[in-house]
Amino acid sequence: MSNRIEDLEIYNLSDAFSYKVWVLVLEWDYFAKDTIGKQLVRSSDSIGANIAEGFGRYHYKENKNFCYFSRGSIIETKSWLMKAQARKLINDEEYHLLIQQLETIHLKLNIYIKHIGNVKK
Repeated sequence: MSNRIEDLEIYNLSDAFSYKVWVLVLEWDYFAKDTIGKQLVRSSDSIGANIAEGFGRYHYKENKNFCYFSRGSIIETKSWLMKAQARKLINDEEYHLLIQQLETIHLKLNIYIKHIGNVKK
């Protein structure tokens, strides 16, 4: 396993996802940005940020805990995306694409969590 966060696939996927969310929210009007937009950006940024923080911890149990926080941010992000779709801030195509990417991140994060601590040093 590498010591570089940039070599971690789950981190790169979550980083790319949060950038897509950022670009999407930039197009919204002030009210939408200030309410749902800020929350959506924060929760999507939190996915990768928690993975990175856990990756930098000394003990694998701490790493897992931060991955659990990241998993919570995935569910929170899904909730904000559902609100954005219901309020017509994103269309159905954008919604389904983002949800599909989020589900891939969720699946790969679960695999990563199972892997943490099982690697022989």
